[in-house]
Amino acid sequence: MSLRENKIYLYLLLVALISALLANFTELEEVFKTPTPPHSPDYFSNNYIKWEMNELGRLKSKLISDKIIHYSDDKTTHTIKPVMSFYNEKTPPWVIASETGVLSADGKDLFLNGKVAINREKAIGVSQLTINTSQLKVKPETSYAETNEWAELISPPNITTGIGMKMTYIEPIHIELLANVKGNYETK
Repeated sequence: MSLRENKIYLYLLLVALISALLANFTELEEVFKTPTPPHSPDYFSNNYIKWEMNELGRLKSKLISDKIIHYSDDKTTHTIKPVMSFYNEKTPPWVIASETGVLSADGKDLFLNGKVAINREKAIGVSQLTINTSQLKVKPETSYAETNEWAELISPPNITTGIGMKMTYIEPIHIELLANVKGNYETK
């Protein structure tokens, strides 16, 4: 047999050797890869600000947070000291602040943890309102918030407290305390 007759066998041998070397190389590469721990962040931002506009180009909502952290495994976004402002055309904005928060993967549920304060400033035809509570679930798309925890509504000089609250913060505004409702009202 001559070299020309064995040329095909040499090519096959060369391809087999290269394949074996590549297979060994990918195995070595996998050994040196550091496994990603479960629930590890894939990105973060300090001093985060996000504006959302409505269809007319007016400010609809604003989020300010000391820090946000996004996790790739469950697609949640965690916030530290978030302050959400929801704007209406006729009234001052509703401002909701908490210690921490978690935005669901689909962006439809915002779970605010720790102390939560909801404020709306006084304006013409609108009373000042402050709501103190904790563990608040906010649905930004539908302008709805709820909690099963204690809630305190302060509209000076009146104070109302109760356990559990449901709130719609767009017109028509609706706030409902669910149980153990007590009030302290000043009469004229």
